[in-house]
Amino acid sequence: MLKRYIPLLEWRKTYNRHTFNSDLIAAMIVTVMLIPQSLAYALLAGLPAEVGLYASILPLIAYSIFGTSSTLSVGPVAVVSLMTAAAISSLGMLSMEQKIAAAMALAFISGLLLLVMGLFRLGMLANFLSHPVISGFISAAGLVIAASQLPHLMGISAHGHNLFELGQSIYAQFAMINYPTLIIGVSTLALLWWVRKSLKPLLLNLNIPDTLAGNIAKTGPVLAIILTILVTWGFNLDARGVAVVGDIPQGLPDFSVPVFNSELWQQLFSSAVLISIIGFVESVSVAQTLAAKRRQRISPDQELIGLGAANIASSVSGGFPVTGGFSRSVVNFDAGAKSPAAGAYAAMGIALATVFLTPLIYFLPKATLAATIIIAVLSLVDFQALKRTWQYSRGDFAAMSVTIIFTLISGVELGILLGVGLSILLYLYRTSRPHSALVGLLEGTEHFRNIDRHQVKTCSKMLTLRIDESLYFANARYLEDRVYDLVAQHPKIEHFVLMCPAVNYIDASALESLEAINTRLGDSGVLFHLSEVKGPVMDKLTASHFNQQLTGEVFLSQYDAWQALSNKKTTPS
Repeated sequence: MLKRYIPLLEWRKTYNRHTFNSDLIAAMIVTVMLIPQSLAYALLAGLPAEVGLYASILPLIAYSIFGTSSTLSVGPVAVVSLMTAAAISSLGMLSMEQKIAAAMALAFISGLLLLVMGLFRLGMLANFLSHPVISGFISAAGLVIAASQLPHLMGISAHGHNLFELGQSIYAQFAMINYPTLIIGVSTLALLWWVRKSLKPLLLNLNIPDTLAGNIAKTGPVLAIILTILVTWGFNLDARGVAVVGDIPQGLPDFSVPVFNSELWQQLFSSAVLISIIGFVESVSVAQTLAAKRRQRISPDQELIGLGAANIASSVSGGFPVTGGFSRSVVNFDAGAKSPAAGAYAAMGIALATVFLTPLIYFLPKATLAATIIIAVLSLVDFQALKRTWQYSRGDFAAMSVTIIFTLISGVELGILLGVGLSILLYLYRTSRPHSALVGLLEGTEHFRNIDRHQVKTCSKMLTLRIDESLYFANARYLEDRVYDLVAQHPKIEHFVLMCPAVNYIDASALESLEAINTRLGDSGVLFHLSEVKGPVMDKLTASHFNQQLTGEVFLSQYDAWQALSNKKTTPS
């Protein structure tokens, strides 16, 4: 039982010096990358920069104990940070102490929700978020995040939680641009873009090994931080209006219990639910992708527990909601991490930086962190997915478009809720009118195919309808109408067979419809039969009175039904 819920007890048995060395090297690389990200995402969440560091220490250690991925790196991420900012700002708090307390409470509630979902093995709930909705949400959120950093890039004070509000606010403050800040911000953007696109090819041309070249290229934000700190300090740009990070408390965070305020928890609950589910989907997607490359597996239900523990650890150490990040997890994977211990070692590195290095980043311009965020989130934007989805499924395209539009114009929470809601409605609509086909026998075979697509053999006294969907309350009446219309169009038939190879479930409403069909066909002198009913479905029908009331028979295969009924006369009841 302990090994099931604490994977550490299992993988520690095979832990050795080689694994330790690999994890330590990966941790050093991830630490270098995680420090600027943590600072930047804390500011994105509307919190002091040091809160990002606090959210990158204990959560990594907690995940290394309870998580199942050997390469997933947990910490602040862009989308969850934006959702945290939206949740806190809706409370109307003015003091930073209140905002930090709310962020800690949000992380704690999210952690509890994830733990409960994990203990009850509810990882499947994330399946209600369709991929087009998630893709659209992340792309739109990436644009909102990038736009939210433009004021920091220009040295102005502008606010908003969607593109419309941000655009209005930026336009109103446009004349107040601080040009030294703008120069630093644009230069950092250009440097980070060049590092991302051109540094690795340049290093490869210098015969530097591919892995080393890639790791060096990923440390671009650290280079930008060092350069802009030196420039700001050397030219005294903070005195010319360049906003800097300033004093960051030196040392590890104090442990504290989140605020237990029923009114605050009620206000944060809906946001915590969305953050938990979005964070889980993002994290599990990354973990499964990386695990597949090594022919490993993760447990989604245990991942819920690992992420829940990480968020609770963040809340008691002064942090905010966290989840598995794509970019740093890929870096962790490429750097050769072999076990979750790599995350714990990275946490130690960040703890050391928090204790000893925070005075060195006093002159770090906020514009540098804004540029770091913009470059990071623009890689999330994938509007080509709109074209691909349009070509394949108009319904999914509609859900994706609604998610994008409302995330951009109304904010992240409304966007994702409407996207999920529309996806569910479209699913109900599609399954309420399931595909069905009249089928006949392919000559010389035992196979039955759609009479509109194939040259098949049919029988004037027998009609077979193949239903290609499970039967439940939303489509039960549709099935009745379809059967009655077919019988009315074929007045000479004596046998009606419902072919059920794709029916995985029949609920109570659908059972009543089958009973009604059976009764009405019997009254009109037509026997009602079933074929190719799956075992679990047959068990449910047998447990009811349907089999005793059925006027016809249940056949193992449609070919059996064909042989038995094609020349059989109806015996009126």
